[in-house]
This record gives sequence, C-alpha cells and structure tokens, in this order.
Amino acid sequence: MRIDHREKDMENHDRGLDYDLPRLLHRRGMLKLVAGVGLAGTGLITLGACASDGDAAHATQTTDTAGGEIPEETSGPYPGDGSNGANVLTQSGIVRSDITSSFGSSTTKAEGVPLSVTMTINDFAKNNSPLAGGAVYLWHCDREGRYSLYSQGVTNENYLRGVQETDDQGQVKFSTIFPACYSGRWPHIHFEVYPSLAKATSSANKIATSQLALPEATAKAVYATSGYEQSISNLSRVSLKSDMVFSDGYDLQMPTVEGDSANGYQLRFSCAV
Repeated sequence: MRIDHREKDMENHDRGLDYDLPRLLHRRGMLKLVAGVGLAGTGLITLGACASDGDAAHATQTTDTAGGEIPEETSGPYPGDGSNGANVLTQSGIVRSDITSSFGSSTTKAEGVPLSVTMTINDFAKNNSPLAGGAVYLWHCDREGRYSLYSQGVTNENYLRGVQETDDQGQVKFSTIFPACYSGRWPHIHFEVYPSLAKATSSANKIATSQLALPEATAKAVYATSGYEQSISNLSRVSLKSDMVFSDGYDLQMPTVEGDSANGYQLRFSCAV
C-alpha cells in the first residue's frame, strides 16, 4: 500500500480506508459463510468474541460467546509492526507500560485525557485459562487523530505504541491517553496478541489482531475538553453501525470504562485468543 504523507488536513487523514475496505469486506464475507455452514450443520455457531469485564449481560445479546475467540479485525494502515513500513517492535524501549511518550531519539509526550488500560487475555485452546507469558502490542492515534511513525508531523515520533508481557493472570496494563475521533472512523484502539514476548517482534508471529470500540458517552465527555475540538464534528458524522469495522457487531468489542475527564479514565477488557 502507498502511504500518503502529504495529508493537508484531518479530513484526509485516514487514507487507509481504500486499503482496509476490500480486505475487511472479504473477511466479513468469509465470516458470514462460515456462520451459515455452522447454522445449517449444528443449529448453533459461536462467532469469535471478546467480552468486557463486568458486562456479561451485554454480551448475551449475541450467540453464546462466553468461551469464544476474539473476532479478527484489520490492523489498519498504520500498524508499525513491519507489515506496512516501519517496525517499532524491534526498537529498544518498545516494551513498556507507559506509552504516552516517544522513546529513543525523541521524548515528545502525547497530550490528552489520561487513560489507563487493563486487558486480560485468555487461551481459547486451553478452556480460556489465562494466557500467561504472552504479549500484547497496543497502539492508537493521538489527540489530533495522527498515528506516530506515519502521519504528517509525527513521522519521527513513536508515542502511543507499546508492548507488555501478560502476567500469570493473563493481564497487561498500559498508561496512555484517550484517542481522538478522526474522519471516517469510530474512536478505537488497536491491539495484537503474540504467543510470547520474544515473538512480539514481527507481525508474522501474531496470533490475533482486533480493535476496541470506545463508548460514546465517554468519548463525548472527553471531546468536550480542550484539544479535542475536531473530534466533536468527526464523531457526529460516524456511528458504530456505520463504522467499517464495527458495523457488523460491536457489543463484545466494547470495554468497560469508568472515570471522568478531570481525573482520567480506567478501561478494562478481557478476551480469548
């Protein structure tokens, strides 16, 4: 894919739609085909899913997915995992919990409303037992809707990207900021899961890729604060049902988020891979 680094305004920021859409439609079509076969043969199929902590009632809105795998999603055009240009995973310093600042040649800090992220990863093949010793690579855009390493003005930054090893409970924690809503996409966070920290150096080794859909009420509260002004209009032009990733279902990709804009938010999410 050709990345256009000459974006002149935020309306043109997400040039990745042309890249993502055909691949996404192909994947969605395959899921529907598999679902159809499963329904015809067994009367029940469990689509891969991921449930937010404390949101079991919400999760029951779809087929029984309590033990299902997380749905695979596009990594988008700005993954930084070596699959499309830069590979931040090989850089010294990428394994960290606080991802608000760049590391290496730059120490620029991404400004925004604080967001702490706690994720629990379970092993689907082992009866959803905790995936201990795995790794999670998490990344998202900044307050202006830009992706470090790719977007104009931040190509020399690597903030809002980081890797953590899962502990004995399959848990990882990140300190970051609440991402913007840029033109064409619902507010979201990307992540990849790897079988081990040693393997978290190339996208070729990942075992799952997905995205978190951030709650609308929280997003609106954040975007009412200074620095997020452009996100207000962008959010008004997109919905979860129209978003290219979440339009076919988002309930089980929405985390639990608590807190407030003055003191920051706490996000919790658990899934099986």
